[in-house]
Formats: sequence, structure tokens, C-alpha cells
Amino acid sequence: MTDIRTDGRPTPERDTVRLTQYAHGGGCACKIPPGELEEIVTGLTPPGSATDDLLVGLEHGDDAAVVRLPGGLAAVATADFFTPVVDDPYDWGRIAAANALSDVYAMGGTPLVAVNLLGWPRDVLPFDLAREVLRGGLDVATKAGCAVGGGHSVDDPEPKYGMAVTGVVDPDRLLRNDAGRAGVPLSLTKPLGLGVLNNRHKTTGEVFPQAVETMVELNRDAARAALAAGAVCATDVTGFGLLGHLYKMARASGVTAVIDSAAVPYLDGAVEAAREGYVSGGTRRNLDWVAPYTDFGDADEVTRLLLADAQTSGGLLVAGEVPGAPVIGELVPQGPYRLVVR
Repeated sequence: MTDIRTDGRPTPERDTVRLTQYAHGGGCACKIPPGELEEIVTGLTPPGSATDDLLVGLEHGDDAAVVRLPGGLAAVATADFFTPVVDDPYDWGRIAAANALSDVYAMGGTPLVAVNLLGWPRDVLPFDLAREVLRGGLDVATKAGCAVGGGHSVDDPEPKYGMAVTGVVDPDRLLRNDAGRAGVPLSLTKPLGLGVLNNRHKTTGEVFPQAVETMVELNRDAARAALAAGAVCATDVTGFGLLGHLYKMARASGVTAVIDSAAVPYLDGAVEAAREGYVSGGTRRNLDWVAPYTDFGDADEVTRLLLADAQTSGGLLVAGEVPGAPVIGELVPQGPYRLVVR
């Protein structure tokens, strides 16, 4: 028997639902553009003693907030959620959870507890799909050793899911985006191209298992390897693309970042997807934001777009060599540009 929605129309069958069609965008490409976001948060730093124990806040747009705790540790707090990036609800839940946990790993921390953040069009999509989303998030958090303790839900015109995550970190072993120094190489722990493949998936329905497996992969081991190698500066590559996150790192650290475009790894099919025009609006906004601060040299449009590609649950960008991860460039003394592409 077909269920009927409150507006009198039939509820779609679960196996026919394409979740990406119920959202205006997908994944981290739905972020507010970085330039606009910076205008919004300017001047919102807490005054006086409220910041005494705040080790990382709004100043440089880092991945999470860090506050000192009694007894020598520090707490890491973050929240991340977005509209569907894939059609499979379980995979979407896994991806969103891995993406939220990544902010803690990008600071060098260990996640302890998460709460779900769920927006659901309750009169449009069946709740068994929402359950699958939550199950995917729970499974990834469990793999990470992170407890999940409930959360918050709202009736929303678009489906949205993510997590607020709290973890701990040694304040003397923080990874932060303002600690880069000239003469240090840059490593990237996951290939680029998630944005264009996800956009192709949304447009055509094609499934890209290599993209899903990359997005659900935890950044835990990469963070541990970076810390073991002595790194002190890192960020994860998500909605602002490699160029956007690297620009923020270079600006916060007072250096210039040089990218060897030939050394940047891409997922299978990503270059072709970019050439065929499966480029999100978020990626184009990323490129527009960094263009005034970037010397692109001879890089063609496809290369520029892929370097700005809005990633969802991307890898870590580390100032330092990480075993097993390609070196894609280096930090050099500040020059006329914050970013240089060779």
C-alpha cells in the first residue's frame, strides 16, 4: 500500500528515492562562500577573560575550537552538517560523520562524543531513510571510537545531516593552520576530485565507489602520522577546496604556498568530469575568492577548477612530510602572492 503525505500526494518508495534531488546543492559545496562568511563573523570574538583559555577560536578560520581544560588537556569542539552528497542514505550518513570527525583529527585531537544534527522533510521523505542516515553516522563514529549520544532534529524543507563532535587534544601537540613556516613541504593525504564526481552523480545518477570510499575514510591515521612526523600545522580540505584552505593557511602563517600541480593526485574520473563541466557553483566561488591572491602561471582552466574543487570529507593538508602521502608543494617566504601554482 502506498503511504500518503499530509499534502495528499503519495510518499516516494524508498528504493526510488534519489536524495540528492531533494537539495539545491550537495555536501560541502553548499557552504556559504568563504569571502561572505568572513564578512559575517568579523568582530565576533568574545571579549576579555572569555578568551583566556581559548587556544583556537575564530581568528584564522581553523577547523575547530580548542579550549584549555583543568589538568593539562584541551577540549576540541566542532559541528558540521550538509545536504545529501550521494543518493544512498547509509553512505550519506557515513560520509557526513567522517567529515564532522575530520575537524577534530585536523587539530590533532581524539573525538570522544558526538550528537546528531538532522533536518528532515517529514512530509516528503520516509523516516526509514532518516534511520539509515543515522545508522551510517553511528557506524562511522563507532569505528572512530566516538560515542554518539542523541542529538537534535528539525522539520526542514531539505534533508540535512551531520554531527557536533567534542574531543580532547594535548595543547602542546596541536595541529593548527597558523603554524606554517617557510621551507616546509606540503603533503595531501587524499586525492582531489570529490566535488566534480559528486556533482556528476547528482546530475546523472552514476555511482562512483572510489569517491564514496574516499569520503568515508577517517582522517585518524593521517593525523597520527602527521603528529608522529613532528607536524604542527595542518587543515582538512573540504568545501573551500585545496586552494581555499591553503590560502587560509598561508595567510594565517604569513607565508606563500607553492603548489606543484603535476604532483596533486586526483580520483579516477575526476579530470574527465571537470572537462565535461560537472563543476559546482561552490567550486567556482572558491576559485573567484582565491584568484586575486594566486599566480596561476600556465595552469589551464580545468586544473584551476580541480584545485578549487569543493571537497566533502577530503584529506588533510599538512605542512610537513607524511609517510605515504604525496608532497604537492612547499611553503616559502611571503611574496607578492599567497599562492603560486606551477
